[in-house]
Amino acid sequence: MEDFKHLVIAKFKEGVVVEEVLKGMEDLVSKIGVVKSFEWGQDIESPEILTQGFTHAFLMTFHKKEDYTAFQSHSDHVQFSSTFSAAIEKFVVLDFPAVLVKPPN
Repeated sequence: MEDFKHLVIAKFKEGVVVEEVLKGMEDLVSKIGVVKSFEWGQDIESPEILTQGFTHAFLMTFHKKEDYTAFQSHSDHVQFSSTFSAAIEKFVVLDFPAVLVKPPN
């Protein structure tokens, strides 16, 4: 069975202390057992014409779509979502079953 992915690409508002938001997100995923893995990164290479102002990407992996659904309705996620949304100028979200083409070594 394929993993289910939750991808968020975001641009933070001016003046937001990004490290505080990241810490909150790391705390959140460590509390919720259905999150298989979590990784994030900040763009450092792409020209702005390609990034359209987006600066950060967040990727959560779940064993199955039902785990993602449980995560979405978890009270800690609901509470953190308002904090995250208040810090974000704009974002894009994609939720999808992953198609593994090349497994990790």
